[in-house]
Amino acid sequence: MLIQYVLLVASVLLLTLFLRKRGSAQTAAGTKLAFVVFVLFGAYAVLRPGDVQVVAGWLGVGRGTDLLLYAVVVVFTFATVNAYLRFKELELRYARLARAIALRNAEQPADPSSPGKS
Repeated sequence: MLIQYVLLVASVLLLTLFLRKRGSAQTAAGTKLAFVVFVLFGAYAVLRPGDVQVVAGWLGVGRGTDLLLYAVVVVFTFATVNAYLRFKELELRYARLARAIALRNAEQPADPSSPGKS
């Protein structure tokens, strides 16, 4: 079926594009644009389900609802990978911050003449 090839190519392209240009403004804009297109496609599917059925027939899918389900699976996978990579990035930032604070505190020797310390 044609839909299998379309979904596999779309998944690989999204993942490759996302991983290669991670953290750039272009990637963030592309992600937002893809989300808007998906939402508009969903709204169009609600308003014109017969058209989605026709597109599903072109792609070799039995029903328009199945086509929407396949699209949701691709978007969900993309969103999951996006969230995972963001959490890993934040984790790395926190580790670097903790190291920097520990090194800064370790470099400052305790002053025995300061008040409040014995």
